[in-house]
Amino acid sequence: MRLSRKSEYALLALVDLACRYGKGRAKIIEISERNGIPKKYLEQIFLQLKGAGYVRSIRGASGGYELAKNPSEITLAEIIRLIDGPLASVGSASLYFFEHTPIERNEKLLSVFKEIRDIVANKLENTTLNQLI
Repeated sequence: MRLSRKSEYALLALVDLACRYGKGRAKIIEISERNGIPKKYLEQIFLQLKGAGYVRSIRGASGGYELAKNPSEITLAEIIRLIDGPLASVGSASLYFFEHTPIERNEKLLSVFKEIRDIVANKLENTTLNQLI
C-alpha cells in the first residue's frame, strides 16, 4: 500500500478537525495554512469527504468546516479506502476491491500479500482520529 498525496492531505485535515471537535468550525484557509495543504486541493478533498458524510460545512461569517461524526467513529482505513481505494498492495489480495492478478497463480506468494494486507488493515481499521489528537 502506498498513500497518495491526496490521502495524506485528507488525513491531516481530518486530524486537524478532530482537534477542534466540539469547539467550533475551522475555515478552510486556516486548515490549509496549519497543515501546508494547497487551499484549492483541500477544497476538492473536502467535497469528497463531505459527499461521504465525514465533514459538513456552514456558510457565512461564523461558518467553516467541522467533522460530521465523532472522531472516535472515523477510522484511518475508511478514509484511505474512500480516497485511494484498496489497502492491499495486490488486487487479488484485496477484500473490498478484488481483481484477478498474476500473483494468485502461486498460493504461497498470494498468502504473503494477504497476511501483509491483514496486518495493515487491522492497524488502520483500529486507529481512529480520536487516537491521533
